[in-house]
Amino acid sequence: MEFISVFDMLKIGVGPSSSHTLGPWRAAQKFIEELKEKEILSKTNALQVSLFGSLSLTGKGHATDLAVLLGLNGQDPVKIPIENIHHITKSIKIKNILLLDNKYPIAFSVENDILFNKQFLSFHANALTFTAQFEDRSYSSTFYSIGGGFVVKENSEGSQIKTEKQFPFPIQNADQLLEYCIRENTKISEIVYENEKVLRSEIEIKNELTSIWNTMLECMYTGCHTEGTLPGGLNVKRRAFDIHQGIKGNLPYSTPEEWLQTIRKTEVKFRQILKWVSCFALAVNEVNASLGRVVTAPTNGSAGVIPSVLMYYIVIENHKANKEHIHQFLLVAGELGSIFKKGATISAAMGGCQAEIGVSSAMAAGALCELMGGTPEQVLMAAEIAMEHHLGLTCDPIAGLVQIPCIERNAMGAIKAINAAELAMETDAKNAIVPLDKVIATMWETAKAMNSKFKETSEGGLAVAVNLPDC
Repeated sequence: MEFISVFDMLKIGVGPSSSHTLGPWRAAQKFIEELKEKEILSKTNALQVSLFGSLSLTGKGHATDLAVLLGLNGQDPVKIPIENIHHITKSIKIKNILLLDNKYPIAFSVENDILFNKQFLSFHANALTFTAQFEDRSYSSTFYSIGGGFVVKENSEGSQIKTEKQFPFPIQNADQLLEYCIRENTKISEIVYENEKVLRSEIEIKNELTSIWNTMLECMYTGCHTEGTLPGGLNVKRRAFDIHQGIKGNLPYSTPEEWLQTIRKTEVKFRQILKWVSCFALAVNEVNASLGRVVTAPTNGSAGVIPSVLMYYIVIENHKANKEHIHQFLLVAGELGSIFKKGATISAAMGGCQAEIGVSSAMAAGALCELMGGTPEQVLMAAEIAMEHHLGLTCDPIAGLVQIPCIERNAMGAIKAINAAELAMETDAKNAIVPLDKVIATMWETAKAMNSKFKETSEGGLAVAVNLPDC
């Protein structure tokens, strides 16, 4: 059975898109590794990249071309200083020289050697082919970016973890997860934790979860303290800064952690709660839209939902929340995301925005429900409620940018997640009519029936109703 770790679902990377930026970046890195293994990297004298399907149609808006350059250059999306991205890509464009793996220079024209091919390949809507020339021969390799930063070759299962190790609780769907919880009389987070311990030590798990949260917190902090206009040509004004200025109060702070503590002392009427949650979500996705560092949750386009809901719990719902609560939340969210990935998709190019905002809202709803004391049945019910009310949501980004309507959708998804968790907490799960596995199956059927122009191609919906001149 395929095993997808929490750390596959929640990955640190660079915006604006996990499938169109992070995935192609990782594919480029994998291609460099293939050239090394075949001992032809140093012999390569020319290289061409062909983007297909959705990667081609919205690649410019998603910075797919820049991501490919950075991956081929040997940069890592987790470690690269954000300020270096512009300098490296600008240098390549001006000099027409690409340093493969940051070591081997080749002539490379961004305009001529990155080809945007609208043709869709059959295996997946997001495809890219690298072709390296060396001596009198060539070597080609095709990769598919299947959502959430996952990259596979054709007919691959797509799991980030290929191992012969035995997991105590192999999980393919929500029903299996619930069976384990009932049998072991334990929480979902505890089941997930036991599986993760097969691959990592307890200290490694905790450190990595803490790193994920710190990245989320830093992202919210950066977004709330940065004003101006987002790049890309739509002239979208950042809103998190202005909202934050109106609700933050006057208490001093100098770090993200101190900032968190001051928010706990602000007014918590209903309107203020709505503003705070929306502000957190907008902040993350404004950073994402600016090629900032975010956590796929489960994708970059939906990266704001989970941190904003978790922040809501920490600063409003439970002022005594600690790292253990944060870890618990992330474990549940990650596992729920993996179940959606196994049963349907987390790729907007395959399933529309229901596969991104819908899944992230379900992940956040279930995780919040467990922190609030919900039973495993109620946790799964919360996830089901959140997803049920995102079914059919299309992906129609204006100009192919992860900005309109993407950024606002994160705020809406976060609010829906909180509402879904509250509804589940007030419901006897025995009376649930729709199980989570059924809504996942319905989501997948909806995805397959959805017209391709509503699947991250910018060929339908708002993407054609609103033109750049209108903005």
